Amino acid sequence: MPLSIIQYPHPTLRVRSKPIRRVDQELRDLVAQMLELMYQAEGVGLAANQVNVPLRLFVANPSGQPDEGEELVLINPELERPKGNETSQEGCLSLPGLYGQVKRPKSVRVSAYDLSGNPIERVVDGFLARVIQHENDHINGVLFFDRMSNESRRDLDERLAEMETVFRSKQNAGGISEDAQLIADLDSWYDKYC
Repeated sequence: MPLSIIQYPHPTLRVRSKPIRRVDQELRDLVAQMLELMYQAEGVGLAANQVNVPLRLFVANPSGQPDEGEELVLINPELERPKGNETSQEGCLSLPGLYGQVKRPKSVRVSAYDLSGNPIERVVDGFLARVIQHENDHINGVLFFDRMSNESRRDLDERLAEMETVFRSKQNAGGISEDAQLIADLDSWYDKYC
């Protein structure tokens, strides 16, 4: 089944994803599809739970272009040693059209694995650090507006409420399963990879 980017308030966006214990061809194909989706949506990062897959995995390319920049696939990432702070505007493919000022560390150390099981250990800063922190938040069930000040977030409240109404209307009409079923459907991913 082709992947698609789920939108707020889909419950998988609030799931703390589980670590991946094995990589197979299906997971490699999933990563390829995620990268393709990210580029199609003109994004710079995409976490697995944004495509309804509750695994600790995300892809990123700060250039947003398939033939430019550095394409990253990070499995089971861990971030540590945050340094400095800066505030910048962020958006999200699961919250189209919404943007807000988010304060994050300027640099972080990331430890992860690539698709071949090779360890990745590096310090990232600037825009790449922001992208990695944003996507890492996703796999922890955190959305960018959770990191905004209450005052700044108020500017988004009306649009978030609209998104919630549209989603619940689709559920009531039977176009989207109930939240409990959506969460139960994630078990097949845990059984296979966790």
